[in-house]
Amino acid sequence: QVQLVESGGGLVQAGGSLRLSCAASGRTDSDYSMGWFRQAPEKEREFVGAINWSDGSTGYADSVKGRFTISRDNAKNTVYLQMNSLKPEDTAVYYCAAARARSGSYYRTALVYDYWGQGTQVTVSS
Repeated sequence: QVQLVESGGGLVQAGGSLRLSCAASGRTDSDYSMGWFRQAPEKEREFVGAINWSDGSTGYADSVKGRFTISRDNAKNTVYLQMNSLKPEDTAVYYCAAARARSGSYYRTALVYDYWGQGTQVTVSS
């Protein structure tokens, strides 16, 4: 079992920045794809980005590429989502998720993720 706890959400003006954190605990001895997803009101959950825990390879949704960056701190078992140049359409609940992965792999599909955090609200005002 893996437990995930997100933090760092809040209210920010358009053009501003926020950094979300996802602290992992439990069985973290395997390689994982750590994904970030978001869900806005009345919309489906969508992929934001993901990172492979062991080699740090990353992938992003086109809508956030160049503005968002995912990183990890292995010593702290924590994954970060740095969000810059935020737009009102980035407003959503952001979720961190974990899925066991082959070395160097990360996944874009929510269905393959076994573990989810509780979510953190990000609101971007215009």
